[in-house]
Amino acid sequence: MALKASDLKVGDTYSERLVEDLKRTQIVMYAGASGDYNPVHTDELFTKKVAGYPSVFAHGMLTMGMTGGMLTNYVGDGRLTKYGVRFTNQVWPGDDLDSTATVKELRQEGDDMFVDLDVVTTNQDGAVVLSGYASARIDG
Repeated sequence: MALKASDLKVGDTYSERLVEDLKRTQIVMYAGASGDYNPVHTDELFTKKVAGYPSVFAHGMLTMGMTGGMLTNYVGDGRLTKYGVRFTNQVWPGDDLDSTATVKELRQEGDDMFVDLDVVTTNQDGAVVLSGYASARIDG
C-alpha cells in the first residue's frame, strides 16, 4: 500500500528495529558484498593494536543500508528520491539498532507530492549512530 499525503502530517514518525545483536559475521559479509576490506572492520588484532579501537566495527555504509531498508519499508519501493546521512558514532558487534523517520515537510512539485523526512538511527544506549534526511514521492 502506497504512502499517501492525506494520511501524513508534519511530526509523524515511523520506527523499525534494524538489527538485534549485530554479529561480526554480518560485518564480514558486508565487507565481502561491498569490497571494503578495511581491516578495522574485519581484523580484531589490527583494530586493537594498530588502530587503537576496542574491537572491529561496522562499515558506515552497512548502517546506511539498513536504515535505507527502513525508509523503503515506510515509503515504498522505488519512491525514495533523496537520501543522505552523517555517521556520528561507531556501530559495534552486539549492538541493537533502531531507526526513526520523522515527517519534516509535505510538498508539491508540479503534479507530484513529496514527503521530506529527518532520519535518525540509534543504538541500544540511545546514542545516535547515523543522522540524515530523505525525500520520497508519495500519492496525494
